[in-house]
Amino acid sequence: MDRRKFVGAAGLAGAAGLLGACGQSTGTNANCEQTSLGETFEWKMVTSWPRDFPGLGTGASHLAESITRLSNGRLKVKVYGGNELVPPFEVFDAVHQGTAEMAHSAPYYWKGKAPAAQIFAGIPFGMTAQELHGWIYHGGGLELWQEVYAPHGIVPFLAASSGPQMGGWFNREIDSVEDLKGLKMRIPGLGGEILKRAGGTPTNIPAAELFTALQTGAIDATEWVGPYNDLALGFFRAARYYYYPGWHEPGTALECMVNQQAWDSLPDDLKAIVEVACQASVMESLSEFTYNNGVALKRLIEEHGVELRRFPNDVLQHLDGISKQVMEDLSAEDEMMGRIYASFLAFQEVVNPWTDISDRTILNLRPGA
Repeated sequence: MDRRKFVGAAGLAGAAGLLGACGQSTGTNANCEQTSLGETFEWKMVTSWPRDFPGLGTGASHLAESITRLSNGRLKVKVYGGNELVPPFEVFDAVHQGTAEMAHSAPYYWKGKAPAAQIFAGIPFGMTAQELHGWIYHGGGLELWQEVYAPHGIVPFLAASSGPQMGGWFNREIDSVEDLKGLKMRIPGLGGEILKRAGGTPTNIPAAELFTALQTGAIDATEWVGPYNDLALGFFRAARYYYYPGWHEPGTALECMVNQQAWDSLPDDLKAIVEVACQASVMESLSEFTYNNGVALKRLIEEHGVELRRFPNDVLQHLDGISKQVMEDLSAEDEMMGRIYASFLAFQEVVNPWTDISDRTILNLRPGA
């Protein structure tokens, strides 16, 4: 059975259970669905990605399809890729203003609107995807995320994960800290602030414009996601060196944003369907990226002769030191940022010992470790 059809069937069963329970209830909840069973909703989802872009654009489409299918068509979601309805970096405003009911994007794009939002995508040298999901779902992260977006009339959901990322594509070698100075690089969010303090020039460019910027020399380097997306964008034709690790995004979380008024208009069972569909999408996307990154990395090396390079330890240590200072400074400047960072660190302190004796130990046992 196709895994997405399986998720859909499971979700429909859960939704049916919700409806059945509502129909059997008494008192004030007895009519909870009687006024909504026949009501339908048509929503627009805008995204920061090209429509059919692997993993990201297709992930947004799969989420929309899941919500439509699980609701049996009562909540129909139509997807608009970046620039089809609004530009990629204006989807936050589109949801805030009600131009679209939903958006699929990344929290670090909104540092100019809600600075604390960046943390929910992950912190440089921070938690892995698995750890980050634990914090968001069980460590209070989601509640803080909701608090950050509430003044903007937006309800956030963890909706995808690309896992660990690559360090990026470079047209010059990074042999020392000095090589970071003057480096023009597409790198968003907290990673961009760290590069800036290291002497580089960060910029943020939509996916569709990255290849040309790299090829023409408008930028010296770019990070995007990992081999799966990087192969599709053809970066190997425009840059020579492919660096790792992705110190700036060790376990990137992506989001679904919903307009608060649109959310409030939904009956409880449709709200549950949106929540469950987002949760299923997180697992599906992380699995998809894990598999396809492996396949694409092999192709990049064997078919296209890509040179893999590891950042020198002194460069990583230097960036890590700047990262800690950046987080301390931002926390001091913004009370909300400080609260979220404290929560992040507290969860990391709890989970680190377990990660060390579980994941780290298993990985170190692998041949070649």
